[in-house]
Amino acid sequence: MARDKDRHTWREGYTTGSCAAGAAKTACQLLRGENLAEQVDIPLPNSSRLKMPIHRVESGYPEAKAIILKNGGDDADITHGLEIHAIARFISSQGEVYIQGGLGVGTVTKKGLALSVGESAINPVPRTMICEAVREVFPNEEIEITIEVPDGETTALRTLNPRLGVLGGISILGTSGIVRPMSEEAFKTSILPELDQAVAYGHKTIVLTPGHYGYRVATERFMVPAEAVIQMSNFVGFLLEEAAYRGIDQVILLGHIGKLIKVSGGIFHTHNRVADARMEILLAHAALTGVNANTLNHLAEFPTTEGATTELLLLGEQKLLHHLANLASERAQAYTFGRLSVGTIMTLLNGQAVGWDPLARKIVQEQGWIWPVEP
Repeated sequence: MARDKDRHTWREGYTTGSCAAGAAKTACQLLRGENLAEQVDIPLPNSSRLKMPIHRVESGYPEAKAIILKNGGDDADITHGLEIHAIARFISSQGEVYIQGGLGVGTVTKKGLALSVGESAINPVPRTMICEAVREVFPNEEIEITIEVPDGETTALRTLNPRLGVLGGISILGTSGIVRPMSEEAFKTSILPELDQAVAYGHKTIVLTPGHYGYRVATERFMVPAEAVIQMSNFVGFLLEEAAYRGIDQVILLGHIGKLIKVSGGIFHTHNRVADARMEILLAHAALTGVNANTLNHLAEFPTTEGATTELLLLGEQKLLHHLANLASERAQAYTFGRLSVGTIMTLLNGQAVGWDPLARKIVQEQGWIWPVEP
């Protein structure tokens, strides 16, 4: 794909979660007998809205089906072009919205993900989006929504799903509903203005976070001003250097432990196809702190750092998580040759802070932000 386009022409796409929500709403509109437009309009987690073209529908009663094509915009990935189906079935005039996965949607078979073993791999934010989209058509009715991806099982073989224990199909993902261009060149031209804006607002202390999830945690839990939070994608080193160049004094790295633990290992480009040593770093430092071999073997069975971290907390090993956060800060400061003071806060998927260093807490408190975790 050519990368010499003007940055203002980058095409955004939409997540599999948005496609599922749009298809579900369209299917519900069919059940109600509404005249469909060419596009469906759905609510997004940030209270904005998104319009997507409707690819195909199959009308009927008490079931109807709608199909939306996944579109990754100018950052098309392996799921680009997949048909995302939603089948809506009317059950009764009063009740809940039930959401399940069908053909081509994976099933969770290992602990440590955001979903329980045996559940369909439709992540929490997409589930909420689907429910809200359905409720715009059926405010009170009992509705069953089944999400299908006919080519999902084949496509999933080219993703991380098999390794994570998600079998039989793809996952329905997304935290913002929108896919923004995140190639390195697109990132440099589209995200750096956010850093410039932070400087223009007079911020000498900023939060760098991998994406929308971390942005929400920073602004909603720690009450960091929105203009001081920069979404860095996978380009940790690049953003640290650019922050130092612009005269920023202090940085907090805030995000899921699965991303930031890579920084603990000296990895400053965190895309999983560049470097994916999350569990290796965790287990190495667990071993160095004296965790016994049986526990190490048990931790190694978890498919994600989320699951292993939760287990470490149950074992009373939070000091290890604090150590990893402190190590990430030390490596980040060294990366910029001491031009920045860096603190790190590592979280779980639910936003709970599980590992941090003293400097991170000191910075948060000095800035008058909120420290939401217990001592």
